[in-house]
Amino acid sequence: MKLSIIIPCYNEERTIKKLVEKVIKFSLYEKEIIIIDDCSTDNSREIITTLAKDNSIIKYIFFEKNVGKGGALKKGFDTAIGDIILIQDADLEYNPKEYYKLIRPILDGNADVVYGSRFIGGDERRILFFWHTVANKVLTLLSNMFTNLNLTDMETCYKVFTKELIKKVDLREKGSGFDPEVTAKIAKLKPKIYEVGISYFGRTYDEGKKIGFKDAFVVLKCIFIYNLF
Repeated sequence: MKLSIIIPCYNEERTIKKLVEKVIKFSLYEKEIIIIDDCSTDNSREIITTLAKDNSIIKYIFFEKNVGKGGALKKGFDTAIGDIILIQDADLEYNPKEYYKLIRPILDGNADVVYGSRFIGGDERRILFFWHTVANKVLTLLSNMFTNLNLTDMETCYKVFTKELIKKVDLREKGSGFDPEVTAKIAKLKPKIYEVGISYFGRTYDEGKKIGFKDAFVVLKCIFIYNLF
């Protein structure tokens, strides 16, 4: 069994090295780490290049034009050769120590897709933005109304797929519309979907958080487009 870990990166020079070191420490299964740098303007690329020189399991792709997280993930999916494909953000909001919990339903034959939820279970979670949480839950609710799923965290970074399933999905969104698009298209394939509780260490805007309320409108639009048309 081989695990492919897809890491989209944009201007994460403060966290990318520490994050990759955490990913490398997960040693239960053979793995490949695919980092897609989305035209960073800081020192992320230099750090990624150095990391790859010291670790043969790291592959990297450098975009010469910023296309967005969805575009980076699509490239990662196209490149991945692992039996299980997992998304990992380049910041430190999500902890790779959760990997076994995330992939276990697939290994047990119970799931084709696993979402890591920040809102279920007893795992630790940093307390930050009330309105971000409200927006997340509203968007998840709207998505569920169309997909007829009962997810608690559609917008989570931690999404895990079998290779056979994600390779069937034709993804188009290049930016923050990835989450509602992939959720809508996967729901139509009627796979076995599981959700597990995860810890979450959110960061402030001063610490580098990028997503904002304008992204919520993109997500809202994509919920309607990819579920209705």
